[in-house]
Amino acid sequence: MFNREELELIDYFKEKRKNFPILKQKVHGKKLVYVDNGATTQKPKVMLEAINDFYLNYNSNIHRSAHNLAEKADINFEATRQKVANLINANSNEIVFTSGTTDSLNKIVFGLEVQIKKGDEIILSVMEHHANLVPWQELAKKTGAVLKFVHLTSSFSLDMDELERLVSSKTKVVAIAHVSNVLGTVNPIKKISKLVKKVGAFFVVDAAQSLPHMKIDVKKIDCDFLSFSAHKMCGPTGVGVIYGKYSSLEKLNPIVFGGDMIDEVAFEKSSYNEIPYRFEAGTPNIEGVIAFGRVIDYLQDIGLNRIHKYEELLLKYFLEKVKEVENFELLGPWSMKDRAAVFSFNIKGIHSHDISAILDKEGIAIRGGHHCAMPLHDKYDFSSSSRISFYFYNTIEEIDYIISVLKKVEEKFEKGDFLL
Repeated sequence: MFNREELELIDYFKEKRKNFPILKQKVHGKKLVYVDNGATTQKPKVMLEAINDFYLNYNSNIHRSAHNLAEKADINFEATRQKVANLINANSNEIVFTSGTTDSLNKIVFGLEVQIKKGDEIILSVMEHHANLVPWQELAKKTGAVLKFVHLTSSFSLDMDELERLVSSKTKVVAIAHVSNVLGTVNPIKKISKLVKKVGAFFVVDAAQSLPHMKIDVKKIDCDFLSFSAHKMCGPTGVGVIYGKYSSLEKLNPIVFGGDMIDEVAFEKSSYNEIPYRFEAGTPNIEGVIAFGRVIDYLQDIGLNRIHKYEELLLKYFLEKVKEVENFELLGPWSMKDRAAVFSFNIKGIHSHDISAILDKEGIAIRGGHHCAMPLHDKYDFSSSSRISFYFYNTIEEIDYIISVLKKVEEKFEKGDFLL
């Protein structure tokens, strides 16, 4: 079934799985199968050790004090900024730390308010996460800008012909998810960027579901802003990133004010710190950022291209095996092309929350609901969906087990076994 290269990948990532202590536990007496990685990923030992090291050995605030502990905290914090820059081929002064993708997008959206006037057009897709929709709705209310939406083809890909028709001299911003957290669709952001740049608009990329799984080069994409979260790539919660092209960051206004984002303060007025620090008011998640740096080292050692290749193997295997499940309805493409290992689905006649409850009793952790994408579910007449999302510590054996349980879902639901 698998060739030699694929078998070597499978064995390699089985070894990496041992780096994640939480995966050794049992749930309801069954071995944990964690496939809710679109929501958050599990954490390797190196991340946990980095947090402990900070609090045990050099706990201190950053960018404020000159003592030994503070100096070490400064050095390690700023080292992560450089590691993030290296990861996506950016400059370190183009990296802004936030509390997560939602925070990043809000700071981008409302930081651009001064650039938006009445009648300007903001283009989104119908597959956007609420974090890349609701802030733009609020900005449109405040400024009088107009929101326009790109729809999808019958194969769940972005309708590039429609996007080309929508982009015009009125377009001020195009904001698109690189990978849909519901459909798994991978959008052609390089092609989108070329369209956007023709009219001089800002191009904003939500990379929360893509960067953990594939190599991204922001210079090749030529986006103005890109956002992502550490917790979706084996890092801690409460840490996010804005990449901003320096010339675009110069046009962005800070929206949070106070300590560390200022240069000079008088009673009458204040001046701002240099970029990127003007966007990082207050004490950040210091230990989280430092631990994220260790995680980046860990992921770089594995290689994002290797992770992507292995996840393609999982993707192909799951799509083939799940055809054995009766009444399975996939919300997303069946094709392998331009697709990530995220699967939202329903089983006819059974609510997603019930499916989640049944699978939980078997030790399988998935997500049920609308996945912060209510308009997309409404569009396809799905009240909600169940979602399975893989990461590199998942295995072929886990997929086999998931499929065996899904085959029994209807029977268990009818008997009420999952309630016992």
